[in-house]
Amino acid sequence: MARTFTFLYAILGYLGFLAIAAYFMAFLAGILVPVTIDTPSSLPLAGAIAVDVALILLFAGQHSTMARPGFKQMWTKIVPAPMERATYVFASIVVLAIVMGCWQGIDMVIWDVQNPAMRTLLWGLYLIGFTMVPVVSLMINHFDLFGLRQAWLHMKEREYSPLPFRTPLLYSIVRHPLYLAWTAAFWFTPTMTAGHLLFAIGMTAYMGLAAIVEERDLVEFHGDDYREYQQTVPMFIPRLFGRKPGKETLVA
Repeated sequence: MARTFTFLYAILGYLGFLAIAAYFMAFLAGILVPVTIDTPSSLPLAGAIAVDVALILLFAGQHSTMARPGFKQMWTKIVPAPMERATYVFASIVVLAIVMGCWQGIDMVIWDVQNPAMRTLLWGLYLIGFTMVPVVSLMINHFDLFGLRQAWLHMKEREYSPLPFRTPLLYSIVRHPLYLAWTAAFWFTPTMTAGHLLFAIGMTAYMGLAAIVEERDLVEFHGDDYREYQQTVPMFIPRLFGRKPGKETLVA
């Protein structure tokens, strides 16, 4: 019964992520939801900026802290290991809901593209960015990423083992395509307000720092395989003339 509960817990977390991701997509686009990233704040400008920066730091702190191996080792003394990743997903849902619910929009317009073709292009790129998030995760460890694999193996009374290190598809071009997909979703918009720009800058800076910290963990875990990957594949910007030859590798 407990094993089944663990799997149901992970499924609920996964469905919760899908729901809040859809809401987040509408929140950034400024459609369908009552309060969006551009909804003007009632606070003075300095107060709105302070709240928004604090929200970005809250998001960054939760994601980075809970993803670190040292925290996981401590956390699994409280939360069963098969539920650890799903609990991270639940925590991320709560934090993202707080960010959206408390965000203070600053409706000063930075740019507003009026050309219909360009607006359509920017919306298309925005949709591509959001679509690429699940697509990229499916290239590697989608169900492991959301804790479903861990809970499934636990329910089947099978021991969990980390996934192999591999670099399929986009991971053979850049080391962090998932971060690039999120960045596209944050930046591509036909109408950019100051509040949206603050969010885009803050989240892009966080992902850049997170990638550096994440790679330290990956080097420690995968050793020379990841070091070679770092030498042959760029972090974010694809090489125009190919990459240095190296053996085929895998990314967890």
